[in-house]
Amino acid sequence: MGDIVDNEEEFLSLRLAIVNDSSCCNHINKKIIKKRKRRGLMMNFINTWDLNESNCEGKILSLLELREMMLKNDVKKKGHIVVEDGKGLHLIHSLLISATSIDENTIDLAIENLHELYQNVTLLGDSIQRMAAYFADGLIARLLTRKSPFYDMIMKPPTQEEEFLAFTQFYKVSPFYQFAHFTANQAILEVFEKELEYNNELLHVIDFFDISYGFQWPSLIQSLSENATTLNRISLKITGYGKTIDELRETETRLVSFAKGFRNLSFEFQGVLSGSYKLSNLTKRKNETLAINLMFHLNSLSTYSKISKTLKEVHDLCPSIVTIVEQEGCKIPQTFMPRFMDSLHYFAAMFDSLDDCLPIDSIERLSIEKNHLGKEIKNVLNYDEGGNNNNSSRYDDNEQMETCKGRMESHGFLGIPLSCKNIMQAKLLMKIRSYSNSTIQIDGGINGGFRVFEIEDPRAISLAWQDRSIVTASAWHCVM
Repeated sequence: MGDIVDNEEEFLSLRLAIVNDSSCCNHINKKIIKKRKRRGLMMNFINTWDLNESNCEGKILSLLELREMMLKNDVKKKGHIVVEDGKGLHLIHSLLISATSIDENTIDLAIENLHELYQNVTLLGDSIQRMAAYFADGLIARLLTRKSPFYDMIMKPPTQEEEFLAFTQFYKVSPFYQFAHFTANQAILEVFEKELEYNNELLHVIDFFDISYGFQWPSLIQSLSENATTLNRISLKITGYGKTIDELRETETRLVSFAKGFRNLSFEFQGVLSGSYKLSNLTKRKNETLAINLMFHLNSLSTYSKISKTLKEVHDLCPSIVTIVEQEGCKIPQTFMPRFMDSLHYFAAMFDSLDDCLPIDSIERLSIEKNHLGKEIKNVLNYDEGGNNNNSSRYDDNEQMETCKGRMESHGFLGIPLSCKNIMQAKLLMKIRSYSNSTIQIDGGINGGFRVFEIEDPRAISLAWQDRSIVTASAWHCVM
């Protein structure tokens, strides 16, 4: 140890915490080897330890080195991208073996396949290669515990600025969020109009979970203003939940500034930090139309008991409408393999759709995939499963909680059929976008692209990429 310089002492306490596997992880012996020339922070972590050939930890460090090489090669190849055909099925097969092996605690086989993956994936390749790179990151992070510095390196979230930029870029180029927001807003608007006789022209929307910079609400503000007059002003209050105070302040500034352009509308925004305020504490104005917006929220909750608690709190408020929009993937309240399979299908569609929205060498596409979709992949594969193993014991019929219809009806809600006008609006959105993007289909078709189709019982609307539904919107009301 005498040949290790003082400024490297911090490395002595760094240990990879690997999931236990009797076949390769027992009797791990660590020795400090001589100092080697720095090759970046990543190489310092790897080269600090003398690892036995059979040591599982050494194999994972080798994987991390491969990952670093992949990222460096991508930087060198930037601007000279060559997409190799025929690798897609092989990469998917390797991902499936890796995930199954991790789930069954067969770590050697998982590492072997991840090793092969990192030699064939790239962030600058075709959609499967790019998606597989982020899935490989999510799987290798799953081999580590939260105490590992390498886990932090792989799972490092984007900055708030990077996240916002990626969100806005995705919003502009893909119909994904526009479909979700416009469909929910139209349902809210129609319920508000039905209650005009007694709601005193007061509308209160609770944007639960994540206000997402307020992108959903300008279209609702504009639609409400079209139905208002200077003598009969409509009052809109939005209570929005956000991750940070800064995000809430920026959202408030943006929405208040936009609403000032509509003099026949009174607007108020109340920002609430997520987890700091109970729904039961929110105040309601007399006779107001109350709408609860659950945008991508229920599937993000880690247990069915949390979903049930949320729906009970929502029901206690007796809202006029609850709008629900969920991805057809990324469903957290599942065991690992079903969650992995759902996510694999979902993100394959999402990455594939981006190929037709943006050029393969687009800086915007790289930003969206790294700081938005890639972040989601790694999070959904590594959410904290603690306390989630006994979900089935909390419900007589666990399958009932696995579908939106089952969840809502078991908690006192009935579906509100989305109107023909709402369905026409969604198809019109696709038609407008189709003028600049030939991959969008209005009424289906065998050629693929984005499609809008209806779902019965209750009447809901889905946006699909080719034959894969990626997001579904529905509306509900309380059964008194």
